[in-house]
Amino acid sequence: MAKTTASGLPRMKKSSYEAELARLQQELVALQEWLKVSGARVVVLFEGRDAAGKGGAIKRITEPLSPRVVRVAALPAPNEREKTQWYFQRYVPHLPAAGEMVLFDRSWYNRAGVERVMGFCTDEEYETFLHQAPLFEQMLVEDGIILLKYWFSVSDVEQEARFRSRANDPMRQWKLSPMDVQSISRWEDYSRAKDRMMAETDLDATPWWTVESEDKRSARINVIAHLLGSIPYERTTPDPVPIPDRPEAKGYDRPPRESQRYVPDHASQV
Repeated sequence: MAKTTASGLPRMKKSSYEAELARLQQELVALQEWLKVSGARVVVLFEGRDAAGKGGAIKRITEPLSPRVVRVAALPAPNEREKTQWYFQRYVPHLPAAGEMVLFDRSWYNRAGVERVMGFCTDEEYETFLHQAPLFEQMLVEDGIILLKYWFSVSDVEQEARFRSRANDPMRQWKLSPMDVQSISRWEDYSRAKDRMMAETDLDATPWWTVESEDKRSARINVIAHLLGSIPYERTTPDPVPIPDRPEAKGYDRPPRESQRYVPDHASQV
């Protein structure tokens, strides 16, 4: 019997997922080489409900890539000085230079979501953001940056199931915060905030793309395939790095093994 999500939808088979992920990750490496050659700049925003699968998708994108070319920006809450700055100012230093792609694990849209719902910004600040965000993004696009915006959509049933799974998993408890679980009781507030955000910032020049993420495997495959299809990269063949022949030894004597400190061989005890 096929496995299903908490809401009853079928999950992608693991074998199919792993095969397609491997193929797409090879394409991501090709995209990385094109970035370096072309000097293109790419910004990708990952937004959505808590536990919607943003982090897992980002991890699968960055796994085969160099952090010098593709990096993740996950900003903490602003400090007291940053709170006095122009709202977008703290994000600008994280934008890419030539030949780079930056993945924002949450972005300036914090103001349209958690800050709005939890009362961390004023009504005036919120309205100013909704007015300025399209202008800010238009400037990025006009300057040549490729901007992609993804919204990960998950049902209330699946979200709660993921929260409960995290709460019982010692390896993932760190991913669950008191702020996260408030999204259960404030589900409708977040829905209204998301609808307003989309109405104001889903524009032809800078559109939002919704990722159905009831099934994490399908969501990862879909977002990577869409990202690759949205960037006009070309496959390039990097110049091979010549490996020289090892020269003959010229009398070097290695220090005695006993003179160095070695990590204990824990693996042999497993």
